[in-house]
Formats: sequence, structure tokens, C-alpha cells
Amino acid sequence: MSLLDLALFFALAGVAAYVQTLTGFAFGLIVMGVVGLSGLLPLRDAAAVLSILTLFNAAAMLKSGWTHVRLPTLWMICCASIPMALVGYGMLDFFANTHLLVLQLLLGAIIVGSSFQLLGEAKVDVHRHGAGAMLLYGGLGGIMGGMFSTSGPPIVYHLYRLPWPREAVRETLVAVFAINSLFRTVFVFADGTFPEPSMWPAFLAVFPVLAGTYLARHLPPPLSKQQFRWLVFVLLLASGLSLAIPALIKMLT
Repeated sequence: MSLLDLALFFALAGVAAYVQTLTGFAFGLIVMGVVGLSGLLPLRDAAAVLSILTLFNAAAMLKSGWTHVRLPTLWMICCASIPMALVGYGMLDFFANTHLLVLQLLLGAIIVGSSFQLLGEAKVDVHRHGAGAMLLYGGLGGIMGGMFSTSGPPIVYHLYRLPWPREAVRETLVAVFAINSLFRTVFVFADGTFPEPSMWPAFLAVFPVLAGTYLARHLPPPLSKQQFRWLVFVLLLASGLSLAIPALIKMLT
């Protein structure tokens, strides 16, 4: 990576961590969306780096909030997400080698769909906390986490509709992301596809990630919660469409 690429990636990681700390998710979506558009890193390497960065972001967030984690739900979701992450990782390997446009289209579509989760307040549904629902959404999140290290959207959709305090939802989500990222990193090492040494400077983005997490807790933006969500929504929607539409056009022509 050039020094300019590295500086841009550091800034991206810090901003994404800032947003994640305030919204409870979107770290991986922002990083992968911008990387997919800019080509700062190959998608496979970016997902591997993102898994490590997610662990540091989670450690910083859970340092003071781990007591809010709902452990029974955490284990239930992870029982489905971890094995399905292996499936998602296999899908990444297949598409990255043979169908790169499909991979780009999938990532763009996921980002576009996920962006709408930032709009409005989720409606609580007391019927959504059964074991079947936990396993379903955990499995879907696992597939996405295995592919792009972005397991959030299905799990966010589910947990934000539970009759829980927001702190419990946010910290449980972060714990899920951390466990999924840990296992995904194990898959990468076992598969022998850890990024080449030339990409290792990207791991120094842990410092902007920690800084972004700290700033979000101590220096929130001068915007209302809804205004900030709209801003992030527009950015995610634009990046997702910019990824998906060109890929779709190339596939159809």
C-alpha cells in the first residue's frame, strides 16, 4: 500500500468506528463499501483486516458495557452464525476467484438494503425472540460475516425489535460481531489466505479505530440522533448503489 492509500484507509477506519459506536453497527458496511469503490485493498484482504479491526473496536466498546450483554441470546446467535460463517467464507472464495462482478453486486445490494435499517425507530415485536428466530437471523448474519466480515444487518434487524434497553441491544450486537470476527480470522489462517506482508500496515488502523471509538463516546456530533442516522443512510446508500449498479450493467452487457 502507498502512504496515501494507507492514510485514506486509516481515516476510513476511524470514521467507521465513530459511526459504529454511535449507531451500534455499520462499521463493516462503511469500510467494505468504500474499499469496494476505491480499490484501496482487494476485497478478500479488506475483509481479513476488517475482522481484526472489529475485535479492537469491540474490546473498546465492551470495556465499559460488557455487563449489558445478554449472554443466552449471544450464545444462541453464535451457535448458528459461526458454522454459517464458514459457508459464507467458502462463497467468498468461490466468487472472488470466478465471479468478481457477482461479489461486487452482492456487496452493493447488502449495503443498500442495510442502509434502510438506519431510518426511523424499530418497532418492538415481543414475538421475535424465540430460538428459531435467533438461529435464523444468526445464520444469515454468519453467511454475510463469512463473506464480507459484515454480519450485522440480519442480526441488527432482529435484535432492535426485541423489548430490550438499547444498551443491551448495542452491547450484545458488538459481542456477536467480535465472536464472529474471531472465528473468521481463524478461518483465514487455516485457509492460508492471510494478507501478504505488503498489506500488514493496514492493521495499524487499530489506532484510528480506538480513537474513533473514544471520540464517539466523548465528542458526539452536533446533530440529533435522527439527523446523524440520515447522514449515514445517504452515505451508505450512495456507496452501495455505486457498487451494485455498475456491476449489474457489466453483467447484463
